[in-house]
Amino acid sequence: MADVEIQEGPGRSLTPEEHEAAARRRAAMEAIRQWGDPVLKGKARDVEIFDEQLRRELDTMGQLMHAAHGVGLAANQVGTLHRVLVYAVDGGDGPVRRLVNPRIEWRGAESEVGQEGCLSLPGILVDVERSVFLRVAAQDEEGEDITVEASGFEARIIQHEMDHLDGVLILDRTSRDQRKRALRELRAAATAGA
Repeated sequence: MADVEIQEGPGRSLTPEEHEAAARRRAAMEAIRQWGDPVLKGKARDVEIFDEQLRRELDTMGQLMHAAHGVGLAANQVGTLHRVLVYAVDGGDGPVRRLVNPRIEWRGAESEVGQEGCLSLPGILVDVERSVFLRVAAQDEEGEDITVEASGFEARIIQHEMDHLDGVLILDRTSRDQRKRALRELRAAATAGA
């Protein structure tokens, strides 16, 4: 899931720190798979080996997420089909939560529609309906069982990232009109960048 990017504008120039953050964001975005990459539609497989390689993968994902100004990142978005995700409710300054082999155990009856963006679909915002409350069973990077009870924004992030692990994008969860608009914008951006 994406956060907001600081941009230069009329009458405003970026500080050296903002320039450095923008450069880190660009580098992170280059490492994150973008719309059209087939791995984004793949279904992630459960992790069976909990080792140093898994911990490095989770560390890298957390670093990329923060550098890209995101609040969540799934393994599909970095090109692997491992059933892992990272997220930080407080954005760039918050602690990174790591969920390995997450599965939703329970969803509350209440849902709400909210705008979502995605690091794999830069510049796109669409309305998505999500459960407000949920409980997720997962494992940590050591293979220990954990349970996360989430609500509101945290629940939205987890559902968004778990969708990625099942090959589902926000475009698959929005209205037909918003999907068509988003696809037009993505195609125009791809053409402009070619």
